[in-house]
Amino acid sequence: MWNVNDDLIIGVFALQGDSREHLEALAECDVVARPVRRPEELATVHGLVIPGGESTTMSKLVGIFGLLDPIRERIKGGMPVYGSCAGMIMLADEVLDGRDDQVTFGGIDMVVRRNAFGRQVDSFEADVDIEGLEGDPFHAVFIRAPKVESVGEGVEVLARISGGEADGTIVAVKQGNLLATAFHPELTGDLRVHSLFVDMVRAAGR
Repeated sequence: MWNVNDDLIIGVFALQGDSREHLEALAECDVVARPVRRPEELATVHGLVIPGGESTTMSKLVGIFGLLDPIRERIKGGMPVYGSCAGMIMLADEVLDGRDDQVTFGGIDMVVRRNAFGRQVDSFEADVDIEGLEGDPFHAVFIRAPKVESVGEGVEVLARISGGEADGTIVAVKQGNLLATAFHPELTGDLRVHSLFVDMVRAAGR
């Protein structure tokens, strides 16, 4: 819990991935944004963003730096977490095409497939309608993106790709205080997804 008169502090997992872009986007949303690399830094934040990057490398580093169990415990305790791209993989309860020793934080009852749309050269952009966001469709950037193969009953599907070979593919979900997207909103200059997450963090602290 946090006092509404205090600064809202949102951490960004910064051991691997595009943490800088998320830190900048969160700062534009008028919150205190801090990199998180160690358990003592995690303990100071009200919410956490897990950025895009390489999920297998993240999986190794969370063990080396002692963050796996602390993040899992904070998730179980209700801390809001947002994962983009590799962050989506890290929040999935089940991952397809991962390494045998790959671990995740879990928390979202979904099955995610890594690199579902191909290699780096197969990256693409698409306009998607995201439930809960006002205005025009969100221009989403997909880079070696995962996709959601299936979700459990408690998962809210916020966005799907419309049109083309990937028509109907789930690319944004929410379960409780956890939010995940297969795309990178931090690369677009559109702050609506980050603002949505900030609102989730504020609501969780009330």
